[in-house]
Amino acid sequence: MAKRKKRKGSNNKISNLTATIFSILKKDRNQTFNYKQIAAKLGVTDASGRNQIIKKLQQLKEKKQIEEVERGKFKAIISTEYYRGILDLTSNGNGYVITDAFDSDIFITSNNINKALNGDEVEVYVYKRRRSDKLQGEIVQIIKRNKTEFVGVLQLTKNYGFVNISSPKMYTDVFVPKNKIGDAEDGDKVVVRLEDWPEKADSPFGKVIQVLGKPGEHHTEIHSILAEYGLPYEFPDDVQLFADKLDTSITVDEIAKRRDMRDTLTFTIDPKDAKDFDDALSFKELENGNYEIGIHIADVSHYLKEGTILDDEAYDRATSVYLVDRVVPMLPEILSNGACSLRPHEEKYTFSAVFEMDKNAKVLDQWFGRTVTYSDERFAYEEAQHIIETEGNKISEEISIREGGGYEVSDDIKNATLTLDRLAKKMRSQRMGAGAISFDKVEVKFMLDKENEPAGIFFKTSKDANKLIEEFMLLANRKVAEFIGKKKGKEGKPKTFVYRTHDEPDEEKLMNLNNVISRFGYSVNMKSRKTITSSLNDLLQEVNGKKEQNLVDTLAIRSMSKAEYTTHNIGHYGLAFDYYTHFTSPIRRYPDVMVHRLLQYYLDGNKTANEKVFEEKCQHSSNMENLAARAERDSIKYMQVKFMQNHQDEEFLGVISGVTEWGIYVEIISNKCEGMVRIREIKDDYYSFDERQYALVGERTKNTYQLGDEVYVKVKNADLIKRHLDFTLIGKKED
Repeated sequence: MAKRKKRKGSNNKISNLTATIFSILKKDRNQTFNYKQIAAKLGVTDASGRNQIIKKLQQLKEKKQIEEVERGKFKAIISTEYYRGILDLTSNGNGYVITDAFDSDIFITSNNINKALNGDEVEVYVYKRRRSDKLQGEIVQIIKRNKTEFVGVLQLTKNYGFVNISSPKMYTDVFVPKNKIGDAEDGDKVVVRLEDWPEKADSPFGKVIQVLGKPGEHHTEIHSILAEYGLPYEFPDDVQLFADKLDTSITVDEIAKRRDMRDTLTFTIDPKDAKDFDDALSFKELENGNYEIGIHIADVSHYLKEGTILDDEAYDRATSVYLVDRVVPMLPEILSNGACSLRPHEEKYTFSAVFEMDKNAKVLDQWFGRTVTYSDERFAYEEAQHIIETEGNKISEEISIREGGGYEVSDDIKNATLTLDRLAKKMRSQRMGAGAISFDKVEVKFMLDKENEPAGIFFKTSKDANKLIEEFMLLANRKVAEFIGKKKGKEGKPKTFVYRTHDEPDEEKLMNLNNVISRFGYSVNMKSRKTITSSLNDLLQEVNGKKEQNLVDTLAIRSMSKAEYTTHNIGHYGLAFDYYTHFTSPIRRYPDVMVHRLLQYYLDGNKTANEKVFEEKCQHSSNMENLAARAERDSIKYMQVKFMQNHQDEEFLGVISGVTEWGIYVEIISNKCEGMVRIREIKDDYYSFDERQYALVGERTKNTYQLGDEVYVKVKNADLIKRHLDFTLIGKKED
C-alpha cells in the first residue's frame, strides 16, 4: 500500500480503518501487532492518525473482535466476518468470491484482490458497502491456487522475459528470469509455471515449461486451448506401453463366465465419422409377443484395472475431449478404437442391460451383467434414418456410407429398427408427459479440408434415428440407477452409487429468462414445477426454426442447474427421472467405468462401497467434464473466427444476442458466429446502456438496438489468438 504522509496534527480521518486493521491482523494471524506497527504498515506518521488507530484497537477489543495478548499487542480473533470461497475474476480486474455462506456473491475491488488469481480458493474479510446492502470484501489469504500453469506469449529483453497471459481474467504478466526461459524465442506462445510471488513484486516469477509454437498457427492454437485448461494431449510413454501390452483376445475361459449373446441380432448406430462404438442394441421377438432388447456397452472395466497406471491416467483425464478437428481420448487407441469398440463382425466383451418389453414400451423384466456379443452390422444415423423414413426400402447410394452403395438391408434388421423406433417414440412420449424438458439445441459443426481449414459450417439436428439410440441409452441409465438406488445396506441406507443428478432450476434465473424472452412475446409460467416444464417445452417448440432460436435455447439452458456426478441422489430434473446414472459410455467417461465396477460389485453380493472415496471421484469427474466442455467451446469459437477471416468483405444478417454497457453482441443467423459491435464504434449518435430494456439507446435520436433485433454487420477484426470477432454495424433490418 502506498504511503500517505500527513501533516502533523491533521484531523484527516483514515478511511476503512476497521477493515484495514482486520486485514493486517488476519494476514499474519499468528503474530501480534501494536499501534506503531499498524501505523507503519498504513504509512501513518502523524499524531491524529496514530490516535485513531489506538482508539479503534480499543473499540475492537471491547467488542471482542480482536484480542489483546499482552499489553498493547493485539491479535485477530477468527470470527464470522471471514469466509472461504472461490474467486471469480472479471476482465476489468475486479472480482467476486462465491461462497455458500451468502445468497449473493461478495464483491472484491481490484485493489483488494491481494495477489489472488481466478479460481483460487481464498479467505475473504466481508463487510457491507457504504450506502448499500451489497457485500464487499478483501481477500486476506490464498488457501489454494486453482492453477499454476498459464498460456501466454513470451516477450524477451536482453536479460529477462515477460509472458503476457492469454486469459482476459489474468490481470498480471509473469516475469521469467533469463535462466528459466529454456529454448523459447521472442514471440513464442508458451506455457509458464508460477514459482514465486515476492512480497514487493508486481508480477509473479515463473519458468517456461513448454513451447507451443507461433501464435496464430493452427496446431499452436489448438494445443494452447488444451494447455489453458491443463488437459493432456498425448499419453505418457509408460501408460502407452502398458496399454499396448494388454491381452485383448477373446478367450473360452472368459466367455464361460459371461452370458453368451453372440447369436442374438445385434447392431450399432453411430455418427458416420465415429471411430469408437461403445454401445450396441440387440433385438429378439419372444414367443409371448414381447421383445427382448439388450443395451450392450463396451466392458472397459475388464481391461481397465484399478491400481494400474492406465487406470490412474484414465481417472486423471476423466473424459475424452472433443475439439473441432480432433478427439483427445480418455483411453489409448488400442482400447478406445480397438478392444473396447463394438466393431461389426467382431466378438466383444460387453456389460449389458437386457429388458423384456411389451408393445407399449413397458419394462416387464430386466437383467444386468457381463456378456459376450457379436455385432452383425454397423449403421450410420443417416442409414437408420432412411430405414425409418422409407420403412425399410433399399438404402440409396446417396445415403449409404458403404463402399459401392445400394446396400440391401435384411428383413430382420429392417424389422428391428422399425420396432425399436416405435418403442423409442412411446418412451419419449411417456418421458415428456412425466415432465421432461426437450432440449434439442442446434450443434454447430465444421466441414474441414485436409489442412484443417474450415471450408463451411453446418448445423447438426437430432432426428428419429438419434432419438432412438438416445431413448434406449436413457432407459439403461435409468434402470441401472434404480436397480442399485433402491437397494438398502445393513443400516437401511441406500448403497453407495454414482448418480448423474440435475437440480431444479433457480427461480431468479427463470425470472431473468422471462424478462428476456418477453421481448419476443414468450413467457414461462412459474406457478408450479408442472407449469414451468410445460411452458419451457412450449417455448422451445415455438422458437424452433426462428431467428431467435439459438439465443432462446442458450438462455433457457443457462437458466437450468448444471448436471453433475454425485453419490447423493436428488434425481434428474431435466429428464424427469428419480434415478439416473451414466452407464453407457465408459470409453469416453470415467464415471461410467465407476458405475460398471459398482454394479458388478453389488451383483457379486458385496456390502456398500466407501461413499467418501466415490464422492471425491465424482467431484473430480464433474470438474474435468466442465474443463473439457469449456475447451470444446473455445475450439468452436476459434474455428468460427478462422472461418470469418475468409469472409471479411461480406455483409451478414445477424440477431442481437447480448447487450452490455460496452456494446452489443451479434450472432450471424447463417452460421451462428458471434461477435461484438463496440458502443464507441456506433457513430450516428451517443448511445448509453438501458439495462431495463436490454438495449442501447441513442441520446439524440432515441434510436434503440435491442436484444433480438436483426441487424446487418461486417467483420472488422478476426483475432485468432484471442478467439474474438469485432463487427462493424451497418444498420438495422427494416421490417
